[in-house]
Amino acid sequence: MKKCLLVGILVLLQIAFTRPVAAADFDWLNNLQVRAEADASGFNLSLASRFHIGDLEIKAVLGQVERGGDAYMIFRLAELSHHPYTHVLEIYQNNKQQGWGKMAKELGIKPGSNEFHQLKKGHDLDSDKGEPKGKNHKNEKKNKKPRNELGHPSMNLQ
Repeated sequence: MKKCLLVGILVLLQIAFTRPVAAADFDWLNNLQVRAEADASGFNLSLASRFHIGDLEIKAVLGQVERGGDAYMIFRLAELSHHPYTHVLEIYQNNKQQGWGKMAKELGIKPGSNEFHQLKKGHDLDSDKGEPKGKNHKNEKKNKKPRNELGHPSMNLQ
C-alpha cells in the first residue's frame, strides 16, 4: 500500500514539474508578459504600431485572452498564417491548453518552417526592421560605430 502511494506521489510530482519541450520554445512570452503588466498602455501602443491595428481590435483580443503576451501571439499567428485574427482567436479558445505550437500547426504553420522559427525566436515589438527579440537572439546592429568607454561614438582622427 505504501509503495503504491509513493509511486502515485512520484508520478504526480513528475507531471507537476515537467514542462513540455514545446513550451520551452516560447519562454520569451514570460518576459513579454512582464512588460505588458508593467506598462499596459505602452504595450497596447506597441501592438498597434507593430501590427497596424486600432485600439478596438486590441481591446477585443485582450478581453478574450488570459495574458497580454497571448494577444501578441494572436496577432503574430494571424500575420504568419494569413488568417484573420478572429479566426486565430477561435483556435486559441479551443486549443489554449495544448500550447502555441499546436495552434500554429492547426493554422498551417509547420514545425521546422521559417514561420515557426520566427515564432520561436521571440517577439518583434519595438525592434529595428522587425528583427525578433527574445530567446537566443543577439540584439546587435550591423555596421555599428565603435564607441569609447563612455558609450559615445569614437572619433577616428587618423
